[in-house]
Amino acid sequence: MARKPGRMYRQIRGQAYTRREYMGGVPASRINSFDLGTINGDFPIVMTLRVKEPCQIRHTALEAARIAANRTLTRETNLTSFHLKIRPYPHIVLREHKMATGAGADRVSGGMRAAFGKNVGTAARVQSDDVIMRLRVTQQAFPVAKQALWKASMKLPSPCYVEIEKGAELVS
Repeated sequence: MARKPGRMYRQIRGQAYTRREYMGGVPASRINSFDLGTINGDFPIVMTLRVKEPCQIRHTALEAARIAANRTLTRETNLTSFHLKIRPYPHIVLREHKMATGAGADRVSGGMRAAFGKNVGTAARVQSDDVIMRLRVTQQAFPVAKQALWKASMKLPSPCYVEIEKGAELVS
C-alpha cells in the first residue's frame, strides 16, 4: 500500500501518542544522523531554520531536508567549514486506518468501526518560530549555507525562514 501524502499528518490534532512500550511495530526513524560536519569547530556565523506555523513534521521530511542541506554544503564547501544540527526529534507516533480497496472490499472491510489505526511512522510536533536546523559556518561558506537552508526548507510542510543568530555583521 502506498504511503499517504504528508498533508494528511501536517495538522496537529488530538493528543500526542508517544508511549512506544505499549504499542508494537512502530517504524524506526529514517533520520540517520542529527549532527553533520565538524562538530566541535569554531565558527563565527550561526544560522537557524525556523518554521512559521505550528505543524507536525514527519521523520521522512526531516531526513529529506537533512539530505538536501548536506548535499549542497558538501558539494560547494568542505566538511571542516560547517556544522549542521537537526533539532526536533520525531517521537509522535502516527496511526492510519488502512481501508481495504478494490473489488469485493465492501464485504471484507468493517468501514470506520473501531478505527484506531496501525502505526505508520513518526513525526515531530513543532510550534511557530521553533528551530528546525542550526547551521554554524565559516565566513567563506555563508552564501552556500544560506542556499542550503533554503533548499532544506522546501522539503518541510510549513513555510520557513532563515535567521542569523550570530555573526550578522560579518555577512552584511
